[in-house]
Amino acid sequence: MKLFSATPLSQFASGGAGPVSAEPAGRRIISLLEPPSQIRIVPIQRLAAGGRWRIEAMRALSEPVLMWFTRGQGRITLGGVTRGYGTHNAVFIPAGVMHGFELGAQTAGIALYFGSGCDVTLPHSIQHLRIRESGPQTELSAILENIQREMESKRPGADRAARHHLGLLGVWLERQAEIAAADAKRIPAARRLAARYAALLERDFRTGLGVADMAAELGVTPTHLSRACREACGHPAHALLADRRLYEARRLLSETREPVKEIASVLGFTSPAYFTRAFHASTGKTPTAFRRGA
Repeated sequence: MKLFSATPLSQFASGGAGPVSAEPAGRRIISLLEPPSQIRIVPIQRLAAGGRWRIEAMRALSEPVLMWFTRGQGRITLGGVTRGYGTHNAVFIPAGVMHGFELGAQTAGIALYFGSGCDVTLPHSIQHLRIRESGPQTELSAILENIQREMESKRPGADRAARHHLGLLGVWLERQAEIAAADAKRIPAARRLAARYAALLERDFRTGLGVADMAAELGVTPTHLSRACREACGHPAHALLADRRLYEARRLLSETREPVKEIASVLGFTSPAYFTRAFHASTGKTPTAFRRGA
């Protein structure tokens, strides 16, 4: 297993209802965007390289990611539910979960991408862990330091050692999730519905289905669904759907050379003209102009 190296973690260590399975990507244009299979460690500040839309707009990955915020605060949307994050928050996002977050000027930390082929035992659900005690904070930072040290090492067995430390990270997450679950209150009905909608949206956002179609599948009215989404994350259901589709559009325009009409088709727009109008209304640019500036 080849591992990538990154900036030393010591630079970032100080600082203050049921699931819906993801739809397989059957078209070549989607497969071009599959993430690398290897583990990577990236400073959180670098995630916005190429545009803040890369972190703020709703998206999902086909690999798990752990974000460890060591400084700053903001808001993060996980599976259709928005909440605040702050210093010493660990956020684990399983593969296929829709998410986006604000990146403040003072925000610092790291993101660990597990790779699409990772076989480490990890949580099956979102974990937003507020680590208030110094012991678990130090333990997590030490595990991440050890992972990166082995990633950068040329000694025999470095890959195997990194995998063992990843296993310890999985244990750390399991233990902290158990503590958090014991303290958690019952999830409000609106948040449960918003989370179900987010999973369904991630599965079907390329199909051209609208909010009314998804509300029907969830067994609620569109009005009730939008009310729940507003309560859970501050945005109506149609805004979440539009944001997710337009994020994918921007990513395809900036990272592939597929024709605009093909992108419109892949994302479920009824025509290239409708796609262009929707894209321009959201970004102030036509798809072609956005691609030229990307």
